[in-house]
Amino acid sequence: MAFDFKKEYKELYQPKGKPALVEVPPMRYLAVRGEGDPNEENGAYQNAIEILYTLAYTLKMSYKGDHQIEGFFQYVVPPLEGFWWNTEGEKRDYCWTSVIRVPNFICREDFEWAVAEAARKKKVDCSSAELLEVEEGMCVQIMHLGPFDEEETSVALMNVWMEENGFEPDFSDTRLHHEIYLSDARRVSPEKWKTVIRHPVKRKP
Repeated sequence: MAFDFKKEYKELYQPKGKPALVEVPPMRYLAVRGEGDPNEENGAYQNAIEILYTLAYTLKMSYKGDHQIEGFFQYVVPPLEGFWWNTEGEKRDYCWTSVIRVPNFICREDFEWAVAEAARKKKVDCSSAELLEVEEGMCVQIMHLGPFDEEETSVALMNVWMEENGFEPDFSDTRLHHEIYLSDARRVSPEKWKTVIRHPVKRKP
Protein backbone atom coordinates (compact mmCIF):
# COMPACT_ATOMS: atom_id res chain seq x y z
CA MET A 1 0.00 0.00 0.00
CA ALA A 2 1.28 3.46 -0.92
CA PHE A 3 2.58 5.64 1.93
CA ASP A 4 0.07 8.40 2.76
CA PHE A 5 1.41 11.41 4.70
CA LYS A 6 -2.10 12.42 5.80
CA LYS A 7 -2.68 9.05 7.46
CA GLU A 8 0.81 8.55 8.85
CA TYR A 9 1.07 12.07 10.31
CA LYS A 10 -2.47 12.74 11.50
CA GLU A 11 -1.25 15.28 14.06
CA LEU A 12 -0.08 17.46 11.16
CA TYR A 13 -2.91 16.95 8.67
CA GLN A 14 -5.98 16.07 10.75
CA PRO A 15 -6.24 18.53 13.66
CA LYS A 16 -9.46 19.08 15.56
CA GLY A 17 -11.80 22.02 15.12
CA LYS A 18 -10.20 23.71 18.13
CA PRO A 19 -6.66 25.12 18.46
CA ALA A 20 -3.80 22.85 19.54
CA LEU A 21 -0.04 23.11 19.84
CA VAL A 22 2.09 21.09 17.41
CA GLU A 23 5.81 20.68 16.82
CA VAL A 24 6.33 20.59 13.05
CA PRO A 25 9.47 18.76 11.85
CA PRO A 26 11.60 19.95 8.91
CA MET A 27 9.95 19.12 5.59
CA ARG A 28 10.91 19.15 1.93
CA TYR A 29 8.62 20.77 -0.62
CA LEU A 30 8.21 21.53 -4.28
CA ALA A 31 7.60 25.29 -4.25
CA VAL A 32 6.64 28.19 -6.50
CA ARG A 33 6.73 31.77 -5.20
CA GLY A 34 4.47 34.53 -6.45
CA GLU A 35 2.03 37.31 -5.70
CA GLY A 36 -1.42 38.39 -6.77
CA ASP A 37 -5.03 37.33 -6.51
CA PRO A 38 -5.27 33.52 -6.17
CA ASN A 39 -8.70 33.64 -7.81
CA GLU A 40 -7.50 35.30 -11.00
CA GLU A 41 -8.35 33.06 -13.93
CA ASN A 42 -5.15 31.80 -15.59
CA GLY A 43 -3.20 33.97 -13.14
CA ALA A 44 0.13 33.37 -11.46
CA TYR A 45 -1.34 31.31 -8.62
CA GLN A 46 -3.22 28.92 -10.87
CA ASN A 47 -0.11 28.57 -13.04
CA ALA A 48 1.91 27.74 -9.92
CA ILE A 49 -0.53 24.97 -9.00
CA GLU A 50 -0.21 23.44 -12.48
CA ILE A 51 3.57 23.46 -12.15
CA LEU A 52 3.52 21.87 -8.70
CA TYR A 53 1.19 19.03 -9.64
CA THR A 54 3.10 18.38 -12.87
CA LEU A 55 6.35 17.98 -10.95
CA ALA A 56 4.73 16.05 -8.08
CA TYR A 57 3.28 13.40 -10.40
CA THR A 58 6.40 13.28 -12.56
CA LEU A 59 8.39 12.35 -9.45
CA LYS A 60 5.72 9.98 -8.12
CA MET A 61 5.62 8.02 -11.38
CA SER A 62 9.39 8.06 -11.97
CA TYR A 63 9.70 4.40 -10.99
CA LYS A 64 7.99 3.44 -14.23
CA GLY A 65 10.74 4.98 -16.33
CA ASP A 66 14.51 5.09 -16.59
CA HIS A 67 15.14 7.55 -13.78
CA GLN A 68 15.56 5.53 -10.60
CA ILE A 69 15.40 7.46 -7.32
CA GLU A 70 17.50 6.06 -4.50
CA GLY A 71 15.37 4.96 -1.56
CA PHE A 72 12.14 5.37 -3.54
CA PHE A 73 8.89 3.92 -2.23
CA GLN A 74 5.39 4.40 -3.59
CA TYR A 75 3.44 7.22 -1.95
CA VAL A 76 0.30 9.30 -2.27
CA VAL A 77 0.94 12.86 -3.47
CA PRO A 78 0.29 15.06 -0.40
CA PRO A 79 -2.22 17.92 -0.48
CA LEU A 80 -1.57 21.39 -1.83
CA GLU A 81 -0.34 23.86 0.78
CA GLY A 82 0.48 27.54 0.89
CA PHE A 83 2.46 30.07 2.93
CA TRP A 84 0.84 33.52 2.82
CA TRP A 85 1.62 37.12 3.74
CA ASN A 86 0.71 40.62 2.60
CA THR A 87 2.94 43.35 1.22
CA GLU A 88 2.86 46.66 3.05
CA GLY A 89 2.89 50.16 1.57
CA GLU A 90 0.74 52.02 -0.90
CA LYS A 91 -0.69 48.79 -2.29
CA ARG A 92 -1.35 45.69 -0.21
CA ASP A 93 -1.22 42.50 -2.19
CA TYR A 94 -1.23 38.78 -1.58
CA CYS A 95 2.20 37.17 -1.57
CA TRP A 96 2.49 33.42 -1.41
CA THR A 97 4.68 30.40 -1.69
CA SER A 98 2.58 27.53 -3.00
CA VAL A 99 3.96 24.10 -2.09
CA ILE A 100 3.46 20.34 -2.25
CA ARG A 101 5.39 18.14 0.16
CA VAL A 102 7.71 15.46 -1.22
CA PRO A 103 9.38 12.54 0.56
CA ASN A 104 12.86 13.19 1.91
CA PHE A 105 14.38 10.78 -0.60
CA ILE A 106 13.73 13.39 -3.32
CA CYS A 107 17.06 15.17 -3.78
CA ARG A 108 18.10 18.10 -5.97
CA GLU A 109 19.21 15.79 -8.78
CA ASP A 110 15.75 14.19 -8.84
CA PHE A 111 14.07 17.61 -8.77
CA GLU A 112 16.16 18.87 -11.69
CA TRP A 113 15.38 15.70 -13.63
CA ALA A 114 11.64 16.25 -13.04
CA VAL A 115 11.83 19.86 -14.28
CA ALA A 116 13.55 18.72 -17.47
CA GLU A 117 11.20 15.75 -17.90
CA ALA A 118 8.11 17.95 -17.49
CA ALA A 119 9.37 20.28 -20.23
CA ARG A 120 10.27 17.41 -22.54
CA LYS A 121 7.29 15.14 -22.04
CA LYS A 122 4.44 17.42 -20.91
CA LYS A 123 5.57 20.72 -22.43
CA VAL A 124 5.16 22.47 -19.07
CA ASP A 125 7.74 25.10 -18.13
CA CYS A 126 8.58 24.40 -14.48
CA SER A 127 11.69 26.57 -14.33
CA SER A 128 10.10 28.83 -11.69
CA ALA A 129 9.85 25.96 -9.20
CA GLU A 130 12.36 25.16 -6.49
CA LEU A 131 13.08 22.43 -3.96
CA LEU A 132 12.50 24.07 -0.59
CA GLU A 133 13.36 23.03 2.96
CA VAL A 134 11.03 24.44 5.65
CA GLU A 135 11.41 24.10 9.42
CA GLU A 136 8.32 25.53 11.11
CA GLY A 137 8.95 24.31 14.64
CA MET A 138 6.41 25.16 17.33
CA CYS A 139 3.00 26.20 15.96
CA VAL A 140 -0.66 26.37 16.86
CA GLN A 141 -3.09 24.94 14.34
CA ILE A 142 -6.79 24.32 13.79
CA MET A 143 -9.05 22.64 11.24
CA HIS A 144 -11.10 25.33 9.51
CA LEU A 145 -14.38 24.13 8.03
CA GLY A 146 -15.92 26.42 5.43
CA PRO A 147 -14.98 29.04 2.82
CA PHE A 148 -11.58 30.69 2.81
CA ASP A 149 -13.09 34.13 3.40
CA GLU A 150 -14.37 32.94 6.78
CA GLU A 151 -10.95 31.88 8.06
CA GLU A 152 -10.75 34.89 10.38
CA THR A 153 -13.20 33.10 12.70
CA SER A 154 -10.76 30.22 13.13
CA VAL A 155 -7.77 32.57 13.42
CA ALA A 156 -9.59 34.42 16.20
CA LEU A 157 -9.99 31.13 18.11
CA MET A 158 -6.25 30.51 17.71
CA ASN A 159 -5.46 33.98 19.06
CA VAL A 160 -7.68 33.44 22.10
CA TRP A 161 -6.00 30.07 22.73
CA MET A 162 -2.56 31.69 22.58
CA GLU A 163 -3.56 34.40 25.04
CA GLU A 164 -5.04 31.88 27.48
CA ASN A 165 -2.06 29.50 27.29
CA GLY A 166 0.89 31.89 27.44
CA PHE A 167 1.87 31.99 23.78
CA GLU A 168 2.18 34.75 21.19
CA PRO A 169 2.53 34.81 17.38
CA ASP A 170 6.07 34.45 16.05
CA PHE A 171 5.81 35.53 12.43
CA SER A 172 8.95 36.32 10.42
CA ASP A 173 10.25 36.14 6.86
CA THR A 174 10.55 32.37 7.26
CA ARG A 175 7.67 31.66 9.69
CA LEU A 176 4.40 32.45 7.98
CA HIS A 177 0.64 31.92 7.92
CA HIS A 178 0.31 28.36 6.60
CA GLU A 179 -2.69 26.66 4.99
CA ILE A 180 -3.12 23.02 3.97
CA TYR A 181 -5.98 22.33 1.56
CA LEU A 182 -7.64 18.99 2.26
CA SER A 183 -10.66 19.43 -0.02
CA ASP A 184 -10.98 19.54 -3.79
CA ALA A 185 -12.67 22.92 -4.29
CA ARG A 186 -13.92 21.78 -7.69
CA ARG A 187 -15.93 18.92 -6.21
CA VAL A 188 -16.83 19.97 -2.68
CA SER A 189 -19.17 22.83 -1.76
CA PRO A 190 -17.46 25.73 0.09
CA GLU A 191 -19.25 25.12 3.40
CA LYS A 192 -17.57 21.67 3.53
CA TRP A 193 -14.02 22.74 2.62
CA LYS A 194 -11.43 21.55 5.14
CA THR A 195 -8.32 23.68 5.57
CA VAL A 196 -5.60 23.29 8.18
CA ILE A 197 -4.54 26.74 9.40
CA ARG A 198 -1.18 26.90 11.16
CA HIS A 199 0.58 29.85 12.82
CA PRO A 200 4.11 29.94 14.29
CA VAL A 201 4.20 30.71 18.00
CA LYS A 202 6.57 31.22 20.90
CA ARG A 203 6.07 31.31 24.64
CA LYS A 204 5.55 34.73 26.15
CA PRO A 205 8.55 36.01 28.10
